[in-house]
Amino acid sequence: MKKWIIILGGLAVIFILFLIFAVMLGGASYNRLNSQNQAVNGKWAQVQNDYQRRADLIPNLVNTVSGAANFEKSTLTAITDARASIGRVTINANTAPDDAAKLAEFEKAQGQLSSALSRLMVVSERYPDLKANAGFRDLSVQLEGTENRIAVARRDFNEAVQAFNTSIKAFPAVFYSGAMGFHEKPYFAATPGSDTPPKVEFDFNSTKTPAKQ
Repeated sequence: MKKWIIILGGLAVIFILFLIFAVMLGGASYNRLNSQNQAVNGKWAQVQNDYQRRADLIPNLVNTVSGAANFEKSTLTAITDARASIGRVTINANTAPDDAAKLAEFEKAQGQLSSALSRLMVVSERYPDLKANAGFRDLSVQLEGTENRIAVARRDFNEAVQAFNTSIKAFPAVFYSGAMGFHEKPYFAATPGSDTPPKVEFDFNSTKTPAKQ
């Protein structure tokens, strides 16, 4: 009888130690996942800030460009519409999206604005007076800097998401990360040349005359 009491007591001690170890491990794992989740949210907020910075440049850019004689109105309309479409995508500015479809919608709207801006810069090459405008030159430099910052912010965000997603799938977090509220997050889609920030370049010495409308 005494032997069984000793055995049961030993098993109880082992079980208690196991529970203590599990709680400590779970707590450490939660802290790590929470820290990585916050890092992802921080990178997402930076992405939003840089995209907003670009959007804030557009009204001044449009006003400056619209002052050029006979400038293509369709190009300005495309930029204005693309900027408006971004505002229709509701997404939390400080919490990274868990919904891949929502992130894809956000990225599509931003991509449409990028395309419209690229078109504007190409068309602007036909207007030497516009390229000689100090305000336009300043805006073009700010735009290039913002595009560079966006590219870096997207890369940093994807790296933070990769670290987080790897952690929630690793042992032992894979067994309880979902119950703790940690779920896999989507990435920004990789596009050809996305690792190289786009350049906005102008030949300010050009003397070409505007194309007839």
